[in-house]
Amino acid sequence: MKRPLSKVQISFIVLMWMALCFLVIVNAEVINGPVIVTILLSGAFVFIPVYQSLKKK
Repeated sequence: MKRPLSKVQISFIVLMWMALCFLVIVNAEVINGPVIVTILLSGAFVFIPVYQSLKKK
């Protein structure tokens, strides 16, 4: 079984995700459906493991 993420790891993962979203939004010519869906799916891939790790503690 894997160890839960530490608070430092969680904060680093969330900050990196926010930076990636910022870059995508700033560099996108048009904010349309695929961009929004991509950001939402990436958020799910980031925050589901973070939530599960916090729930284990």
